[in-house]
Amino acid sequence: MNNSKVWFITGAGRGMGVDIAKAAIAAGHKVVATGRNTGKVADALGESPDLLVLKLDVTSIEDAQLAVKAAIERFGRIDVLVNNAASFYAGFFEELTPEEIDQQLSVSLYGPMNVTRAVLPIMRAQRLGQIITISSLGGLTGVEFGSAYCASKFAIEGWMQALQTEVEPFGINTITVNPGFFRTELLSKESTTYADGGIPDYNERRAQQMEFWNAANGKQSGDPAKLARALVTLSDEEKPPRRFIAGADAIAATEQVIAVLQQQIDAYRDLSVSLAYDDQSN
Repeated sequence: MNNSKVWFITGAGRGMGVDIAKAAIAAGHKVVATGRNTGKVADALGESPDLLVLKLDVTSIEDAQLAVKAAIERFGRIDVLVNNAASFYAGFFEELTPEEIDQQLSVSLYGPMNVTRAVLPIMRAQRLGQIITISSLGGLTGVEFGSAYCASKFAIEGWMQALQTEVEPFGINTITVNPGFFRTELLSKESTTYADGGIPDYNERRAQQMEFWNAANGKQSGDPAKLARALVTLSDEEKPPRRFIAGADAIAATEQVIAVLQQQIDAYRDLSVSLAYDDQSN
């Protein structure tokens, strides 16, 4: 029995997208590897009869539609979509411009939506499909200096959960991935933009944050190649999870989020449950 699937991966020119594409090909799948610069994608992945390299800027609806059309012309179907392309606009909210926040949302929220919207008619017709979206630990807990990024990832979380309920009747399922610190290129100059500081009250903390993020680049503990292989493994399961918390650091932080939520529920449980109308008939 041939279990080969067609994977459609965004942001496959560098970082985790390269590792996901390589892992899928190594597992015997066909891969549509997309990126803004097709030369970088081709250089990163080499040549294979099971590989199709396509131009795709996820912020372009037209690019998404054309890439999906080309993928269907080559392979006839799309079984797994991986929304991986991302950027990071770092800075304190008050110092981030509206334009920078728009750019963050454009890549990290509207981008995956554009591509998913283009792929869904194919998956609906197949009555089969899987959408893997790379969120973040920043989609479960807010982090200082990451207000725009966290806003985009928290939005991804709600969108994916709602989308799951809408597409499940068509045989389409979703996996939301929350990685901790992985040694990708997200913190490189190509992917990260820092807000121009201008408010003196933030000077000391801004300097500390800049030092932390710059020092973290290339030193993250997570191995993206291992995460890529894990995603291929999870994708092939009979009942893949709706969510995958990736990395020991992500698990520890998520458990802390759960604990704090439970504490907040318990602290005001009596007040909360007292808010219904006294006369339930009204």
